[in-house]
Amino acid sequence: MSDLSSFGFVLPHWFYWGWLAVMPLLMMAWDKWSSKHGGDNAEPEKTVSELQSEEDDPLAHFEYEGNWFTKIVDWMCEKSGLFVAFWTINAVLFYFFEVVMRYIFNMPTIWVHEASFLIFGMQYILAGAFALLHGAHVRVDVVYNFLPVRGRVGMDIFTSMFFFIFAAVLATTSWTFFQDSIMMQETTVETWGIQYYPVKGVMFVGAILLLLAGFSKLLKDIVLFIRLGQERTS
Repeated sequence: MSDLSSFGFVLPHWFYWGWLAVMPLLMMAWDKWSSKHGGDNAEPEKTVSELQSEEDDPLAHFEYEGNWFTKIVDWMCEKSGLFVAFWTINAVLFYFFEVVMRYIFNMPTIWVHEASFLIFGMQYILAGAFALLHGAHVRVDVVYNFLPVRGRVGMDIFTSMFFFIFAAVLATTSWTFFQDSIMMQETTVETWGIQYYPVKGVMFVGAILLLLAGFSKLLKDIVLFIRLGQERTS
């Protein structure tokens, strides 16, 4: 990194990446500890989107916990979503720091905007598996809503082939981007010049999580499709 002393305080690259890796773990551990020591153990209220999803989708009322594989994958997807959710706190603090430095001390930073949009980009890709687990992805339901329950499950199974094509391409290209970025020692073009290969690595991890979440959903859909067929014939 070039000499940036003339730009005032500049967040070191190593601290930025290290903090993003450690901070969510600390927050998750603190949340777990506080829940066990007098915290509120009540189940969190469902969001408006979750309530709307249950109202529109009859599949939400058919529960199948899955086998050991789906349980492990679902746990990973759940925790990965919680992990990146805590990154939002950093973006809020970064922009607060920028506003104070810019409008009070007349010393705008060279790193806050870039640090924040990198966070948001990595959040977007890492949260994909979490969103799939909770049915939060956008669905084109022009035909879907007119199908019976078993037909919807069958439609999900059929259309999963398109999902896996997309997820597989995303994983392979992300891995190529990651390797090329490391070999090039790629950095951003802005003055801060932070490394880009961790971002490309997160893209690959997010794609793998998305693939695993897709396999978990497919297995559960197949079992549910068979069970609904057995109930229909019985």
